[in-house]
Amino acid sequence: MDEERALYIVRAGEAGAIERVLRDYSDKHRATFKFESTDEDKRKKLCEGIFKVLVKDIPTTCQVSCLEVLRILSRDKKVLVPVTTKENMQILLRLAKLNESDDSLEKVSEFPVIVESLKCLCNIVFNSQMAQQLSLELNLAAKLCNLLRKCKDRKFINDIKCFDLRLLFLLSLLHTDIRSQLRYELQGLPLLTQILESAFSIKWTDEYESAIDHNGPPLSPQETDCAIEALKALFNVTVDSWKVHKESDSHQFRVMAAVLRHCLLIVGPTEDKTEELHSNAVNLLSNVPVSCLDVLICPLTHEETAQEATTLDELPSDKTAEKETVLKKNTMVYNGMNMEAIHVLLNFMEKRIDKGSSYREGLTPVLSLLTECSRAHRNIRKFLKDQVLPPLRDVTNRPEVGSTVRNKLVRLMTHVDLGVKQIAAEFLFVLCKERVDSLLKYTGYGNAAGLLAARGLLAGGRGDNWYSEDEDTDTEEYKNAKPNINLITGHLEEPMPNPIDEMTEEQKEYEAMKLVNMLDKLSRRADVKDLHQDGG
Repeated sequence: MDEERALYIVRAGEAGAIERVLRDYSDKHRATFKFESTDEDKRKKLCEGIFKVLVKDIPTTCQVSCLEVLRILSRDKKVLVPVTTKENMQILLRLAKLNESDDSLEKVSEFPVIVESLKCLCNIVFNSQMAQQLSLELNLAAKLCNLLRKCKDRKFINDIKCFDLRLLFLLSLLHTDIRSQLRYELQGLPLLTQILESAFSIKWTDEYESAIDHNGPPLSPQETDCAIEALKALFNVTVDSWKVHKESDSHQFRVMAAVLRHCLLIVGPTEDKTEELHSNAVNLLSNVPVSCLDVLICPLTHEETAQEATTLDELPSDKTAEKETVLKKNTMVYNGMNMEAIHVLLNFMEKRIDKGSSYREGLTPVLSLLTECSRAHRNIRKFLKDQVLPPLRDVTNRPEVGSTVRNKLVRLMTHVDLGVKQIAAEFLFVLCKERVDSLLKYTGYGNAAGLLAARGLLAGGRGDNWYSEDEDTDTEEYKNAKPNINLITGHLEEPMPNPIDEMTEEQKEYEAMKLVNMLDKLSRRADVKDLHQDGG
């Protein structure tokens, strides 16, 4: 009934009446995602009627109402079949200011129309294969990049950027050809990286270093949403970037990695949004050539070096907060390098382990990233080794028992998901410089057997990769306990009591005679067997 009334007004009414009836329809169906099949034909006709209204000279408010209803109706794939035409797509492109003839975005009153048009295009492109083909024909990716360039430095039009980026993400997800076009023809990598710089308000202090204000405000919801959409689009653009062939490519990836380092060190408006932001940053870092990931760590500045030199003893006993700050900073410094970003990645990994579900999607990307960083960059590996596998002191519990990061990772080594247990074991193996004896010390033979069997290292040895020859040092506690450590379980076992110690002399003599009799019987059976064989 709603569709019938709206269709009647759209066909015969004037702009004011159309706006009112469509606003009522939009308010009523704003949260509708499933539609009755009985009214399908009416919804198709309503879509066609709205497109006819949009080509007319109507007020902006009426345009917005038309587009809001069109966005709701475009959630139904069946409705889109007859209305997804080149002419209708061009109407939406014009309203979204995606035509090349539109030079600027000066009229603020038009922004709601642009945003709603982009929302409609997102739904239509996602739900209609015909729209996806028309997007290629209309060169929609190039038009979206052009719109981004008009608004990349203007924060008051974040909604336009956000839905432009979302549409760009959808196109690059659905068409591999568009990924290549974005990467090379449209220079999507530097463009999208600049969008991230703008969203994060980055101020560069060096070629690949940005200023971090740890006491600054969190990102706004709009800035966070823009950044997330840009990260997702960049992931599609760089998904096949396994090798760097040119110096310019290397530089661009390093800039992007530096921006992602900044991303890891800031927070969003809520904890959930921060996790979503960091999750997309981790996914994108997985596409960065590993040789360019060295920018995730950077030398300490003169000020940071001076702060690091401050010892806890120099602070008065009542300065508890200051002591905690110094201690926290010192745990994120290794060999004169700032390890904050790696520390964030490690905490992110532990949170994903603690969730206890969706390990393949949520945990393996960050584990893989940390594994590759550790394999390629010595300082990162040594820092992570200190954090994850500190020198052993208490070995009374099995390696998989406990709440430390090491305990959690060892538990994953026997996970039911093959991919999860492989990458967890690989990470620990790399931290141990791919030395079997070092891995067994921290995990026990039972937990490591799967990895060692797959690598052909059950008899010991080391992996194929080369690492520095610096030696691990064992604690005195571990050295004292080592002779009594069970190599299979990896923990200290108390010596088993000798049952003979508690026997009387008569019991010992009795047990000894039993053993003599058993040996005599075995000897007699062997003699009889030999006689039978000789007689044969």
